[in-house]
Amino acid sequence: MSNRVSGPFVDTGREVVIAEAVRTPIGKSHPEKGWFRSTHPNAMLAACYQDLVARSGIDPAVVEDLIIGCTAPFGEQSRNIARNAWLQAGYPAEVPATTLDRRCGSAQTAVNFAAALVSSGAHDVVIAGGVEHMGHVPMNSPGKISELYGDPWPDELRARYDFVTQGESAELIADRWNISRAEMDEFAVRSHGLAAAAVDAGRFTGEMVAMELGGEIRRGDQTIRPGTSLETLGKLAPVFRPENGRITAGTSSPICDSAAAVLLCTREAAQRYGLRVRARIADQTTVGVDPIIMLTGPIPATRKLLDRNGLTVHDIDLFEVNEAFSSVVLAWQRELKPDEDRVNVNGGAIALGHAVGATGARLIATILAEMERRDSALGLVTMCCGGGLGTGTLLERTP
Repeated sequence: MSNRVSGPFVDTGREVVIAEAVRTPIGKSHPEKGWFRSTHPNAMLAACYQDLVARSGIDPAVVEDLIIGCTAPFGEQSRNIARNAWLQAGYPAEVPATTLDRRCGSAQTAVNFAAALVSSGAHDVVIAGGVEHMGHVPMNSPGKISELYGDPWPDELRARYDFVTQGESAELIADRWNISRAEMDEFAVRSHGLAAAAVDAGRFTGEMVAMELGGEIRRGDQTIRPGTSLETLGKLAPVFRPENGRITAGTSSPICDSAAAVLLCTREAAQRYGLRVRARIADQTTVGVDPIIMLTGPIPATRKLLDRNGLTVHDIDLFEVNEAFSSVVLAWQRELKPDEDRVNVNGGAIALGHAVGATGARLIATILAEMERRDSALGLVTMCCGGGLGTGTLLERTP
């Protein structure tokens, strides 16, 4: 294992550790076939809370705050789902909660905010994570709300920025980095192949909250397609630029339903409550980028974490770079030039799906399990976010 890093995040002297991290199965957002089609999102998040408590053995009453990401806090996900799911789980009403939205980086931001609270001395024990039921609360829900209550992008803002969809942003990235359709198809085949191999090897089992859904116990992910090939992907039409586009449904992350949660605390609290220490939060960051070609945030976020911790890309043992679209990760790879065998080694969101408000915490659960399996020291999670943002978390396993 490498030498300990010491970024500015840990200057308070309060070391922030992860005691546990879990996530639900990932289900397709399908009204008839989706695993979570009859499940309220409260139940998804509550299952994560309950599993964290069961695995760690922590008394729920000592949790001092809940911070949960959700990108569409409307309908079933409205009125502070972080709190509602906690109460539905049957846990103490004295524990407060908040729900936040930083688009696709919501759950990762929740973890980062929780770590900051612990580092600052405000709290000793916090649960963070995310939830998104995209089958019940679709991605276009904010647009429907806007029709009733007003546009978040009024004329004054649109005069400054000619906003585009995330799909068009993915196409703009392919344009700027000259990424071919064939390269993106190859990346998608890799994602499905690695995810299928991970399932066969049982690598997701340890992070998974088993749930009874539709009368069956689910311990897997619904969107992985083991037989995905270049031939099958080559038959798909472009989605966002019908005439000359390169992004297809096969090189985009599927819409899906999931939840994930992470238990964070000080090292002293872990000792006090008999919790294991799986890793520490060595550093974190968030960056802003051009809101038009909005999905490039992982590039400066990664560079910022590396630079201020005196690291190179080759010092990082494992990366999780969210696969919103193939072009996002391929552009990141061209800029950072990592060893590709360290990037998304169990596949990513193109195969597993991207439940937008939950994915950041899911990535942390996944990288922790893989770091332990390989006895790796350093892991880095980064995501692009709608609106031109990027999130990053540097994790370190210590003796």
